[in-house]
Amino acid sequence: MSDSSAASETTAPRLRVAPSPTGDPHVGTAYMALFNLAYARQQGGSFVLRIEDTDRARFNATSEQQLYDTLGWLGLTWDEGPDVGGPYAPYRQSERLETYRPYVDKLIEDGHAYHCWCSSERLAAMREKQQKLKLPTGYDRMCVGKTKEERAQLEGFNDTPVVRMLVPDDAPTTFEDVIRGTVSAPVPDDQVILKGDGFPTYHLAVVVDDHEMGITHVVRGEEWISSTPKHVLLYQWLGLEPPKFAHMPLLRNQNKSKISKRKNPEARLTWFEEQGYLPEAVVNFLGLLAYPPAKGESGEDVEKFTVEEFSRVFAWDKVNTVGPIFDLKKLDWLNGAWIRGLQLDDLAARLLPFLQADRVLAQDPSPGELARLRSVTEQIQTRINLLTEASALVAPFYVADADLEIAEDARKGLKDTAGEVLDTALAALTPLDQWHAAEIERVLREAIVDGMDIKPRLAFGPLRTAVSGQKVSPPLFESMEILGKDSSLTRLRNLRASLA
Repeated sequence: MSDSSAASETTAPRLRVAPSPTGDPHVGTAYMALFNLAYARQQGGSFVLRIEDTDRARFNATSEQQLYDTLGWLGLTWDEGPDVGGPYAPYRQSERLETYRPYVDKLIEDGHAYHCWCSSERLAAMREKQQKLKLPTGYDRMCVGKTKEERAQLEGFNDTPVVRMLVPDDAPTTFEDVIRGTVSAPVPDDQVILKGDGFPTYHLAVVVDDHEMGITHVVRGEEWISSTPKHVLLYQWLGLEPPKFAHMPLLRNQNKSKISKRKNPEARLTWFEEQGYLPEAVVNFLGLLAYPPAKGESGEDVEKFTVEEFSRVFAWDKVNTVGPIFDLKKLDWLNGAWIRGLQLDDLAARLLPFLQADRVLAQDPSPGELARLRSVTEQIQTRINLLTEASALVAPFYVADADLEIAEDARKGLKDTAGEVLDTALAALTPLDQWHAAEIERVLREAIVDGMDIKPRLAFGPLRTAVSGQKVSPPLFESMEILGKDSSLTRLRNLRASLA
């Protein structure tokens, strides 16, 4: 057991995110990680990843690696953790069980904690009775002051005890929060701090680990406000210096309910990559949820920013304590803005795995196919908000001319003049020697817009359908240049032949 706070060894702040590996990582983990990381980077401090795996009933063996993968994908990198080590290892609570026992023994010895032998059945019946009588729910202290032998003579005895805090009637219920100022919380109950299996509960482990690891700022969701007085008591009883507390607002749905993995697919951190969001956009979005956008030189809101830019101007007093609404339309817009800001080769590389997953491209595309992808990417960069939207636009460039399917809505949208438009286009394009977008556009406008007196917005629909098979497609003339003269003319002929 450490006698002095590790936090006193350094003036640089140390912050942490401490998720539990109980399934797909929650988006709230990334949200908390961002704000912890921003302050740590701004102040030249350290950011720690700790795995809180004491809940063995809900433990998921694959979840820890998912945490590394998703937080790493987002670029929210940590200085210390189970995978990278550090001066306060181990960073998994299940590997720190020997660390907690001396603290429990001290609390019992000093009269601040006691053994409880109540069975789960007795506790359930006690809570049910309290609820029926509309009494405050909480442990009734049957075990306080009793030896094991004395307690065994009474009903509802369990041979394997837990350890509970003995909370005094005058326990402090207020604390200082760096975001919210003075905060009031409910009177704590006699919280279990050591379970029958020898694992500590969250409440003891978080206090011990934050102390042992020198954590200076505990940043977590506002749902932990009610637990903070318990933690403050533990710090006092153990003679430890408490960290600063910061409770972030909860992420909420449009109806103001708490976002949850059970009801909301976007609560899963893995969902964002699956849906084709850029990690930069997701982090940017999370930063905007509880923090005002920066101001530009003209006073305008600057909503697009990097983690580095966010860290540079970050201040706790700017955090909005009102529960932010998780607006996916805003995220889609933001993702589109990030896509349009990418370098062409970068965007093409990010599209490739999605195109391969949709079998638009093979796992080992040829150099020619990759070169074509770069050209196509240039045409769709302004037309997609998600990487998953690319496959439908890109696929026509990689399908054989004879295998191109004409979508039903595109075919139904063709006017009676479609056949004549296609005939005119073929006659105009066939003699062309220079197959470039500008020249293709010039001759088609002369032949169809001017020659047939068709409005520009209606003139090229049949050609778009013939070339892409779709009602909506990348720019027509550039698409024809990428496909080449032979494929373009073949596709025009194929559609023409299919018309009555």
